[in-house]
Amino acid sequence: MTGRNDGTRRPPTAAGEHPAWARELLDHLRPGGRDVRRVVDWLAGAAHAEVSLQDDAGTLLAGTRLPLDESLVAGLRSGRIASAAWEGEGHHLRLVRVGHPARACVLAVSREAPFDRHTADVVTHTAQVIELLLSAHETAAAGHRLRRATADLRLAILQLLMVEDTVAARRVAAGLWPGLLDADTACVYVVESTPGRREQLLEDCLDTTREEALVVRCPAMDGHVIVVSPREATADHLRSLVERHPDTYLGGSVWQSLARTATAYGQAVSALAVARFRADKTAVYAERTHPERLMDPAALRGWTALVLRPLDALPHHTRAELLATTRLGLEFTAVNSAKILGVSRNTVRARMERVETMLGVDFGDVTARAVVHLALHTQINLLDGRAGTAPGAPARLADLLAGPAVGAWARELLGRLDGDPRNVRRTVRTWIAAGGNAERAAQSLGVHPQTVREHVRGAEPVLERQLLAAGTDLYEVVLAHLAVGDLEQPLLAGG
Repeated sequence: MTGRNDGTRRPPTAAGEHPAWARELLDHLRPGGRDVRRVVDWLAGAAHAEVSLQDDAGTLLAGTRLPLDESLVAGLRSGRIASAAWEGEGHHLRLVRVGHPARACVLAVSREAPFDRHTADVVTHTAQVIELLLSAHETAAAGHRLRRATADLRLAILQLLMVEDTVAARRVAAGLWPGLLDADTACVYVVESTPGRREQLLEDCLDTTREEALVVRCPAMDGHVIVVSPREATADHLRSLVERHPDTYLGGSVWQSLARTATAYGQAVSALAVARFRADKTAVYAERTHPERLMDPAALRGWTALVLRPLDALPHHTRAELLATTRLGLEFTAVNSAKILGVSRNTVRARMERVETMLGVDFGDVTARAVVHLALHTQINLLDGRAGTAPGAPARLADLLAGPAVGAWARELLGRLDGDPRNVRRTVRTWIAAGGNAERAAQSLGVHPQTVREHVRGAEPVLERQLLAAGTDLYEVVLAHLAVGDLEQPLLAGG
């Protein structure tokens, strides 16, 4: 028997050298190859067998389904036995229990030839690799669920701030981020990158702010990350982040009370538009002269209370909900407002239609939107437009716009367009009168709609305001036109 070569002996493996099959199996643990189904397929080829991987419910996770003895499978799932072998009907079957953090799985290998030591080793080690992969997948899945839950919680806090429910926002934040919203004021920042890089940008913002700020994946804009922070150092941290990364921009608001988070968000978006054209890629909302600051405060309060009076009969919660939704709806599209608030766009439209009806306005009219926006902006600045109204005869919108300071501001603003030989000022006026619709404005002017869009876009840097994106910038330009008499004043039920 000594020295006999029967064709079954394999050459010894040198110390430290792995067989080829082991190296192939280990390759499946590399970052690019961690796929249980690929491992099962590999085992089927290496063992010249049919292979299946089932979970504790009998669901096939990988491979091909095999007829298995339920008593053996039950023993493996319960942990009573670790492995089992069976032979019959021309097949040899090997069953191995695969541990899993949540449940036990069963690896079954069926082949026509008996299991020699080599094949048994391959099956045993493959089961270990599958166990590692399943554990890693479960850990990764648990981490993903935790990150998703945390992100959802951050978004919920932001949505509460957007509707001025600061008490609930603080209560929710206190559980995970104690002290985060203890301050009375905060700044809102919007960091922009490409949509494909947004997830990394989110992580960068979390690392940069050391989780001392509310960092939220913007629900409305795919490339935006929103940061709400009560700490002054956040601005420098975010500027440093933007400086390090190309194609990344930062817009910031001025300091606002937490109840004015929605206003601050609008300011940050407006500043972001400026940041795209600046060398340092950052901008803070300019505290320029706003028309309401040029009006008589007492008269403005009285007019605001009169305009919003139809809403006063509503329960406080309902009134606050309608006002908050309308503020956002006048700044952004219904779709984006819905995403920010966490409601459906139909809900946003229904709330705004209710406000339209109660105030007696048509939000399809840009001038009406601008006037209601003025009232809502005044109302939140004064905390509650129902308080502190002026005595005597209530002011009218015409009175507010007729003041000398407002008139001078409006003439200076619109006068910037007079130097353009294309008569851009007329185009902008006509476009506003047409409800911001380029096609209707083009018909009135006898030009192509693209010409209208180019004129309006060209007016934006001259006026230093965004026009094509409806919001505060556009409404200020509308008020300027109303003040100089270039547009007819809208009719409101109250003012």
